[in-house]
Amino acid sequence: MAKVHPNVAAPELPAGGRAVVEEEQPTVLTVWRKSLLFNCDGFTVFDAAGGLAFRVDRYGSSSRIRRRAEDVVLMDAAGKPLLTVRRKIKLSLGLGEHWVVYDGEASASTAKPLLSVRRHHAGLRRRASDKTLAHVTPLGPSSAGADAAAYVVEGSYGRRSCAVRDARGGAPVAEVRRKESVGDDVFRLVVPDHRLGTALSMGVVVALDQMFGAASSRTSLLPRSWSA
Repeated sequence: MAKVHPNVAAPELPAGGRAVVEEEQPTVLTVWRKSLLFNCDGFTVFDAAGGLAFRVDRYGSSSRIRRRAEDVVLMDAAGKPLLTVRRKIKLSLGLGEHWVVYDGEASASTAKPLLSVRRHHAGLRRRASDKTLAHVTPLGPSSAGADAAAYVVEGSYGRRSCAVRDARGGAPVAEVRRKESVGDDVFRLVVPDHRLGTALSMGVVVALDQMFGAASSRTSLLPRSWSA
């Protein structure tokens, strides 16, 4: 059986005993769409050494709980809340359904909104070349009045092949990639750029999972059918 977490060998040292670092290497995480707790939905995220980096544990066995549960909390290995992904609906602003990523627990009075992740709508005549999935906009005082999304998500989350790019173009700041021989429930999250960082990149992944799950159950965290 293939291992879930990556098996990365330690870098070889030169004769002098010091590793020569030419450039900063991207952070590679392995994301498992499964909670380690019994009767929970969620995510378990491993670092390159196989250690636990992040986790999402969400009880959702009853339909009543699934309908009410709009928040998904990303925690560190010890269970400390890092981010909360909350579903929002603002039809009056033309935004439709979108997700806001908060710092820490969104229920706290001091919680600050960090990002808005909005599903892309191209209208009825969507071009085949349009691979845009979502728009990611920074929130807070420093981003007030911004007219365009700071990042664009392109590709296919369902096929585990999508990238978060600066809206002005350039190399990806985060990528979701397939992990060979382990199925769709395990994939890689590659973060080559520090602008989003690993925690916020994982927050965007949680929002994408909510957006492109089963069309019949948007609040289900781990659906088995895909729309994009």
